Amino acid sequence: MKPIWAKEASGAASALLLGALAFFIVVGPRVLRPTNIAWLSTGDPATHYLGWQFFRNTDWSFPIGLNPHYGLELSNAILFSDSNPLLAFLFKPFSSILPETFQYFGIWLFACFILQGWLAWKLVGLVSEKPRIRILGAGLFVFAPPMLARMYGHLSLAGHFLILVALYLALRPTQEKRAMLWTGVLAVAAMVHAYLLAMVAVVWLADLLQVLARRERPAALAGVEFVTIAAVVGLVCWQTGYFTVGEGISTGNYGVYRMNLLSLLDASGWSYLLKDLLAAKDEVYEGFNYLGLGGIALALLGMPALIGGRTGLPAALRKRAILLVACMVLALYALSNKVGIGAQQFELFSLPEPLLRVAGVFRVSGRMFWPVFYGLLLAAIFVVVRGHSPRVATWWLAIALVVQVVDTRPGWRGIRERTLVMPRTEWVSPLKDAFWTQAASRYQNVRWLPPDNRSPHWQALAAYAGRHGLATDAVYLARVGKRALQTAHQKAAAVLDSGQYEPGSLYVLDASVRGKAALTLDPAADLLASIDGFNVLAPGWKHCAECPRVASELRLTDILPPITTGERIQFSRGASGIAYLTRGWSGAEPWGTWSDGPSAELVLPLGSAAQPRRLVIEANALVSVVPPHPRQKVEIRVNGALAATLGLTRYAGNRIEVAIPASARADLAACGRLRLEFRFLDAVRPKAIGLGDDPRNLALGLLAIIVD
Repeated sequence: MKPIWAKEASGAASALLLGALAFFIVVGPRVLRPTNIAWLSTGDPATHYLGWQFFRNTDWSFPIGLNPHYGLELSNAILFSDSNPLLAFLFKPFSSILPETFQYFGIWLFACFILQGWLAWKLVGLVSEKPRIRILGAGLFVFAPPMLARMYGHLSLAGHFLILVALYLALRPTQEKRAMLWTGVLAVAAMVHAYLLAMVAVVWLADLLQVLARRERPAALAGVEFVTIAAVVGLVCWQTGYFTVGEGISTGNYGVYRMNLLSLLDASGWSYLLKDLLAAKDEVYEGFNYLGLGGIALALLGMPALIGGRTGLPAALRKRAILLVACMVLALYALSNKVGIGAQQFELFSLPEPLLRVAGVFRVSGRMFWPVFYGLLLAAIFVVVRGHSPRVATWWLAIALVVQVVDTRPGWRGIRERTLVMPRTEWVSPLKDAFWTQAASRYQNVRWLPPDNRSPHWQALAAYAGRHGLATDAVYLARVGKRALQTAHQKAAAVLDSGQYEPGSLYVLDASVRGKAALTLDPAADLLASIDGFNVLAPGWKHCAECPRVASELRLTDILPPITTGERIQFSRGASGIAYLTRGWSGAEPWGTWSDGPSAELVLPLGSAAQPRRLVIEANALVSVVPPHPRQKVEIRVNGALAATLGLTRYAGNRIEVAIPASARADLAACGRLRLEFRFLDAVRPKAIGLGDDPRNLALGLLAIIVD
């Protein structure tokens, strides 16, 4: 007869093998090849890999989780590219000896499966000591649809074994080494994903309160545990980078990605037999908590014994009443205040803005049901095992597991198809021109204008930057600091206004700012070209002796058609004149565009053959009688030469005729454009003089310009 420890070891090994077998069935072996990144080529997996690629090639910083080259001004930490900081920290010290292309996400998924199997074995062992029952029950946990659904997408969130660890620690009969074990699981969860940390922390707090309520530990000792663990986890969070985005940590979208009341029964494409129940896309994926047909069948099979009072479940729940309450809280949070029942939605109550901001920290509230999901699955196993003989319970668990594996195949088959793509060590890039390789040796940064999180073409540009060791703000991050994003926008606007582009940065322009860049760049030094379909601005390229000429250079007339003399250029919303405004202007309105600030500028391309003599400017001016602000003094310069100084006293109907100085006409012959600069000596905020709440600093309202 085998000793107990041998049986336990044999059972644990079986559970680990079960997890490994499930991995090869669902995911397949190709992701285990560290140099294979083909399966990480789109969406969230792409930013997971890119975040790690930049992190491994960046010097250590403090906090150690900072990842400044992946985001530049937008950057925060490895945490917010969801690159699994735990493994990033483990592998970064060995980066120099690792292959140039190296991913650890396949290893992570394999670990998630085998640890899910082992922890489920431990958890079901609290219900029954029978090896067959434990391994069959563990199989249901391994084939839990909410975990399998994360095998392609949010890869760090596949770590459901951390939830099982927390539930095991809260339900086990002993308190041996509790502080050390809870510290470990919370610290690991913090370095894997913030959502997993939140779920594990709720279970820990419920367990700590339960220990206090049962007087299993002195209050002072429990207090020491709370303070110590909170301090350690806080330190881990700080070093991982949780506090780098400030107010940007909350998105304010609480209730959008919620769980539906029918989610436990909604197959969402994960069943041959059960139909889909939900229509809302956000609920289908982010609120996905389908039990599986096997899990549903097991719950139904145990119902008679539960109703007959033969299971002892009510008494077991009473012993863990605080944990039960915590699960209820998680379920309510997952459902949100906007409860969905099938295709229907009911806002039960509204939340004040401060509370919405707090709740929005975990905007994908549907995920928070996962501890409850596993609690329900364990309860179904408990009812079947305690309400029936071991032989009957074994048969029912076996049937439930077979049904679960077979019927969920439509869901995990799609995952397998994505992960078994042909292995590749590089992604196919749209950046094929030789220019890109040449530019990589000249510039240190790749910038997208205007900067934004998840900007168009972020993946192609970030992959290019990562391959050549450059920094970039073309990124996709889970959170971006609002202040950092605002600062980046201000910096980009100043660069576009002034034409003073960073010598070390290669700019890729959105179509919306291409015209403005063409008006302000230095055509003698800066290259503006269309390369592989991208609008590229390379500062100083033309002054570089080693930099080859680019045949696809864009001229100003390729982007903005020259105006003709006598043409009335309008500046109302949607009019063609908006493209010629360079700096100091507010957003266009139906009638025209206000200046905003002490000066403003626009550039009109005419062509070197044009010989205009005057400008006719139609404008409004911010003047008023009551309260008194009777005049707007305006200086107008054309190509740097003072052309007029005016004192406008009428709000509307101003028709300003300005003779073009001779020096400006000579400059026009050389550069083919008129640069008009307005300086406002009496600009004022309407709010400051009692004319409404407008905070802008206004002076001139531009309607139209005619060049004669």
